[in-house]
Amino acid sequence: MTEDDPTDEIADIEDRIERLAEIAERCRKYILASKIAIGSGAVLLLATILGLFGFGQTAALGSIALVLGGIVSLGSNISTLRQTDHAIGAAEARRSALIGSIDLRVVADTPMKLV
Repeated sequence: MTEDDPTDEIADIEDRIERLAEIAERCRKYILASKIAIGSGAVLLLATILGLFGFGQTAALGSIALVLGGIVSLGSNISTLRQTDHAIGAAEARRSALIGSIDLRVVADTPMKLV
C-alpha cells in the first residue's frame, strides 16, 4: 500500500461506524427503558393517589422519582442518540468520499492467472 492509498483510513472509518452503531443501539435500549419507567411511575402514582391498593406516601414519592428519573434518562439518551447519528452520517460521508477517490479498475481488465 502506498501513502496515498486510503484503504487503511476506510477500514478505520468502518470500525468507527460499527462502534457508533453499537452506541446508538444501546441508547435506543435505554430510551425504551426510560419510557417504561415513566409509564410505570405514572401508573403507580395514579394508583397511589386513587388509593386503589393502599400504597403509602413512600410509594408516591418512589413513583415521582421513577417518573423524573425516566424523563432525565430519556432526554439524555435522545441527545446522545442524535449526536451519534450525526457522527455516523459524517463518517459515512467521509468513507464515501474516500471510496470515490480510489481509482478502481474493472475486474475484466486484470491479467488472467494460470489455473
